[in-house]
Amino acid sequence: MIKAEWFYWLVGAIFLVMAAQMITDRSNPKRVGTAAFWGLIGAGFVYSSWVVDDRAPAEPLGVAVLAMAVLAGFGFTGRGTVRTTTGAERTASAARLGNRLFVPALTIPLVAMVCAVGVKELSIGGEPVLQKGSETILGLGIGAIVALAVGMVMLREKRIATPVHAGRSMLEAMGWAMLLPQMLATLGTIFSVSGVGEEVGELTTKVLPEDSLYLAVAVYCAGMFLFTVIMGNAFAAFPVMTAAVGWPVLVEQADGNAAAVLAIGMLAGFCGTLVTPMAANFNIVPAALLELKDQYGPIKAQLPTAVVLLGCNIVIMSAVAF
Repeated sequence: MIKAEWFYWLVGAIFLVMAAQMITDRSNPKRVGTAAFWGLIGAGFVYSSWVVDDRAPAEPLGVAVLAMAVLAGFGFTGRGTVRTTTGAERTASAARLGNRLFVPALTIPLVAMVCAVGVKELSIGGEPVLQKGSETILGLGIGAIVALAVGMVMLREKRIATPVHAGRSMLEAMGWAMLLPQMLATLGTIFSVSGVGEEVGELTTKVLPEDSLYLAVAVYCAGMFLFTVIMGNAFAAFPVMTAAVGWPVLVEQADGNAAAVLAIGMLAGFCGTLVTPMAANFNIVPAALLELKDQYGPIKAQLPTAVVLLGCNIVIMSAVAF
């Protein structure tokens, strides 16, 4: 049986290999801090398997996260100069390949879907080929490996070191921001477990006047928007604001349609995703990869749309959910 932890070990090994490349890259003035940052992530992917199996304590992972925060927060990470093709060479290659450039990218979701739907049902000797419950994540990993092979064949690349170097360059370009969504999603879980939603709910019910349905709708949608801005993730904001206002006030007290209230509330949260640097993979990472002069350019461009959409969600919820 192919286990999910094998995929995590592979990811960790790739990070460790890239960290080894970084520590030897003298073009990066912050090579030690950069290698330490990504090396800790790679080690965490491997060590966490033992934590899940109760074979190792979880505290070292917490220490690693704090160390990574220090490395990133105090500017100990940077990027080196990676040897690559010229702009003219890349333009010529793109013109030669045309739309075939999309083949490796489309291979990943195709293989993932096949694994999640088809291979999921296969078994050998009574044992499933893919670990039960992890078919999708394993499909994603297998798809990435197949896509790598397809890309190397298309580009006639024989050295595995070439895509590894390219991946390292992308890691250094995106930096710590690539991990921010995962960290903030964890923060949302902590908020939910610690009872922040209940506290916000008590405060809201005390402030909101009775029979103020539309004001409660506005508070819920605006709260989803603001908590998403803070956490960078609407899925992290959802349990907090839904426990505070969405379920107790709009669904139970106002007898609202639960599906409509919660779905539109999530859309209101997505409006916050458009205007926060915390949603790094949407707003900060693309600016870094495209080397925009203003790293907050995407946020500034999306702000008017986000405000209009938030207002639309408030009106739509008020009109159809009750």
